[in-house]
Amino acid sequence: MIHELKEIINQAIINQQKGLKNVLATVVFLEGSSYRKPGVRMLISEDLQSVGAVSGGCVEKEIIHRSKSVFSDNKPKVITYDGRYRLGCEGILYILIEPFLIADNFLNSFSEANLKREIIKIESHFTKADEVFGHFGSLVTFNNHQQFKFSDSFNVRLKDSLDVFTQILQPSFRLIIIGGEHDAVKLCKIASNLGWEIDVVTSAKDSKQLSDFPGANSVIGDSPESIRFSSIEKNTAIVIMNHSYVQDLKYVIKLAEYQPKYIGILGAPNRRERLFNELFNFIPDISDEFLDKIYTPAGLHIGAQTPEEISVSIIAEILSVIKEKEPFSLRKLTGKIHP
Repeated sequence: MIHELKEIINQAIINQQKGLKNVLATVVFLEGSSYRKPGVRMLISEDLQSVGAVSGGCVEKEIIHRSKSVFSDNKPKVITYDGRYRLGCEGILYILIEPFLIADNFLNSFSEANLKREIIKIESHFTKADEVFGHFGSLVTFNNHQQFKFSDSFNVRLKDSLDVFTQILQPSFRLIIIGGEHDAVKLCKIASNLGWEIDVVTSAKDSKQLSDFPGANSVIGDSPESIRFSSIEKNTAIVIMNHSYVQDLKYVIKLAEYQPKYIGILGAPNRRERLFNELFNFIPDISDEFLDKIYTPAGLHIGAQTPEEISVSIIAEILSVIKEKEPFSLRKLTGKIHP
């Protein structure tokens, strides 16, 4: 959910430049079930405009209405929203509403942490009650142990008597797309809606511009012989879509040095055995663990035909891999969706 916090911070800065105050609403506790879980946030500006969501859209209007007192007296508070009688969620949300001010030193540390792909810890201090005011607030801790408050009104020394919700925000999930054709553009555009950090590698002979890939973080022209990957970790997926078996093979050989979570390759099913055989020829000691990360043809079997549909099937497969879920229709589920 780091991408949601990025959007909130970016909008908060814009609001501050306009002279508008901001408050932040965070779901800090849940009794029962809800559409979204603790840790989701929404930003409300003094003109009562909002960014982000804490539910499917049913709770937000009430939160905006009940945030007005925080603007007027600068006192954080906790409210509840009982969905058992108004929603199909059967749960009670506890929501912390606090003043939200972005200082330059916090923004610098936040930007640096994202650039270095570091985790960020947020501790929100509250009490389980409705429409209650107190010394509530959130404390952000970075890897270098720097700490920042979202609001000057939060007295850290009085936090020990309160409940605390702790959230560890992982770096944005990273998607590397190797390919520069029309289908790669579609995959980039759709994946960007998930808040993924997307880097695109096109052919050195036909390199593209960043403007060609809406939502991309970077676009470079390179080759499997010269490329040097960085920051490939367990929360990284790679989709190879060169439409060239030779180029695909070269990139997979190069990637054998790394440990991405997922490697998807476009192509017909009958290419898979050939690809694996040639990998053994070039890398005799290649591990089964690495081979298990290769998904070819990439995507779930949902009948996808168009580039957009194929992109959806690939993204769905990546999600199933990183979430460690075997895909099936939710209508077959008898228990809770999320344990």
